[in-house]
Amino acid sequence: MKLLLDTHIWLWSHVAPEKLGRRVATALLGSGTELWLSPISIWEFLLLTEKRRIVVAGDPRRWVEEALARVPMREAALNREVALQSRAVRVPQQDPADRFLAATAQVYDLALVTDDHGLLKGKGYRTFPNR
Repeated sequence: MKLLLDTHIWLWSHVAPEKLGRRVATALLGSGTELWLSPISIWEFLLLTEKRRIVVAGDPRRWVEEALARVPMREAALNREVALQSRAVRVPQQDPADRFLAATAQVYDLALVTDDHGLLKGKGYRTFPNR
């Protein structure tokens, strides 16, 4: 199984695993699971720390490096195809980060693991609901 983690799922997996549904928690630990992360999620995390909506001890950049060292993930690079698909996927909200994540899932043939109801209702990409 190839999973792209939405930003909140990635963060919860490190700081609040109790927020993960049983299916998601099991999938994240599965030996046959490929975990993927978009640089958009790192960007979102850094924005949230700058706005103080998320507080981490120490430097947020270091937190990212340590989190990725603990649980390595494949990078789902933001490229031209993802940018083009970001306008083709159908997501109810106009949040650019959500559009990029949905497009990334579509381009790389990944299931987007999310708890975001808007993304779960979208079209043109696969999802894996946090349930």
